[in-house]
Amino acid sequence: MAGVGDFVIRVLVVVAAVCLLPAGPAFAAPDDGAEKLFTFKDARITESSGLAVSPTHEGIYYTHNDSAAAPTFYAVDGEGRTRATFQVRGAQARDWEAMAATKDPRTGRGVLWFADIGDNLDGAWPNVSVYKVMEPRTIADATLPAVRYRFRYADGARNAEGLMVHPKTGRLYVVSKEFAGSVYAAPKQLRTDRVNVLRKVASAPLMATDAAYAPDGSSYVVRTYFSATLFRPSGETIGRVPMPELEQAESIAFTADGRSLLVGSEGPRSPVYRVPLPAGSAPTPSPVKAEDTGKEETPVARADDGDGTGLTLGNVLIWLAAAAAAIGVITFLARRTR
Repeated sequence: MAGVGDFVIRVLVVVAAVCLLPAGPAFAAPDDGAEKLFTFKDARITESSGLAVSPTHEGIYYTHNDSAAAPTFYAVDGEGRTRATFQVRGAQARDWEAMAATKDPRTGRGVLWFADIGDNLDGAWPNVSVYKVMEPRTIADATLPAVRYRFRYADGARNAEGLMVHPKTGRLYVVSKEFAGSVYAAPKQLRTDRVNVLRKVASAPLMATDAAYAPDGSSYVVRTYFSATLFRPSGETIGRVPMPELEQAESIAFTADGRSLLVGSEGPRSPVYRVPLPAGSAPTPSPVKAEDTGKEETPVARADDGDGTGLTLGNVLIWLAAAAAAIGVITFLARRTR
C-alpha cells in the first residue's frame, strides 16, 4: 500500500496545485514562441538549481548545482558550454537552491547572490545563509571571496527555493516553498555580525521553486512545478505564464531586456528554455513613496494588505474536498488489495 499511497499523494498535490493557482489571466500557451535556448553540456552540472543572466558579460549565464555539492558555480555561454568554473571562498553549500544577479548602481559592478536556503525538514537549521559575491571582471576559472549573511524567519523556519533581489534598491527577498507560500523581505541594511530577520510581506503560489525580479523592478515572477505567475511589486497578480514541460521545473530568470523568461530544470544535460512574455503582461506601476528607501518605488505588499495569492476560504474548502477524495480513493484501493 505504500506505493499506492505515494501515488495518491502525488495526484493530490497536482489537484491541489491546479485548484490553488492564483487568480489572474493565463497568457498564451508555451508553444507560441517558447524555444530551447541551450542544453548544459558540462557533465558536472547535474542539478542546475539556480539560474541568472550576467549583468555585465553579454551572452553569459550562471548556474549552480543543488544540495550535496561544493560552493561552485559555472559561467555558461549561449551554446550551453561552460566558459569558466568559480569556487566561492568562505561559503558552504548545504543546500543551494537559488541565485540572483544584480548590478551595483554606484560602481556598475555585477553582484551575484547565492541562496543556501533549502530546508526540507522545515527547521533542521537554526538559520539559513545568502552569499554575496562580486561578479568576476573576466570569465576565467577563479576562486572568489564571499560575504555571508545569515537569516532566520520571524514566523518560524521554512523551506525555501526562491531568491530575488530588487534591481534598484538591492533589497533581498526569499520565497518559501510551501502549500501556503510566502514572500519574505530582508532588512534594508544587511548585517554580517548578527542573524538578519526575514519578515513576511506577501503571499506566494503553492510550492514555489524559484523567483526573480524584472530588470527594471516593475514586476517579479514566481515559478512553481506547474506554471509561472507574474506579480506587480504590490503583490497583485498580473497573470500566469504557461511553461514548457520539464523533468523537474526548478529555476527561472528574466532575460536582460526583461521581455522573456528563462526556465531551467535539474538533471544531467538539462535544457534552458526562453519563454517570451506575452503582450499586455508588463505592469504599469504607479510610483509611491517607499518606506524602506525614501525613493520613488512601488513596494511589495504587506502580508495583511490582502493583495497576495495565499490560501482563501475557497481554497481551503477545495483543498479539504481534494483531501477527502484522496482518502476515499486510498480506502477503496485498500479494500481492493486486501
